[in-house]
Amino acid sequence: MDAKGHRRFFLRSETFYDFASHIDELQKIDGRAYDAYGGRSLHEQSHGESFLSLFNNRFRNGLYFLDEPEAALSPLRQLSLLKIIHDMESSGRAQFIIATHSPILMGYPNSRILDFDGDRIAEVGYEDTDHYNITKDFLDARERYFKELFR
Repeated sequence: MDAKGHRRFFLRSETFYDFASHIDELQKIDGRAYDAYGGRSLHEQSHGESFLSLFNNRFRNGLYFLDEPEAALSPLRQLSLLKIIHDMESSGRAQFIIATHSPILMGYPNSRILDFDGDRIAEVGYEDTDHYNITKDFLDARERYFKELFR
């Protein structure tokens, strides 16, 4: 927490296993660590469920940096995450900075999308992202993609 009592959190799916293991160790010590994560070990939940358990139970006020949270989430669970983000953001309690390749997460209303792929960082529109265009094109004509990929 900072001096104003705001929480900050940086999440990488690659380190989440170690984080969940740490919570298990805390549970052994005081018997209450799981209370803050929905009442059970994060390891006893699917990867996506454990991520959402973290988001639902621990995210409150603050600034949150998320690095590709979609790595653990199905498309339906990505929508669930957007609902959590919306509830927190619209109440003025939190701000999110998310590094993502997910067209679902990028589609959050009124978000700023910054593209780091060129010579300089540039703000781009949702429909102008490669992630949106490739996904949309694939969904619209997947057989054409397969024909090109597999020839």
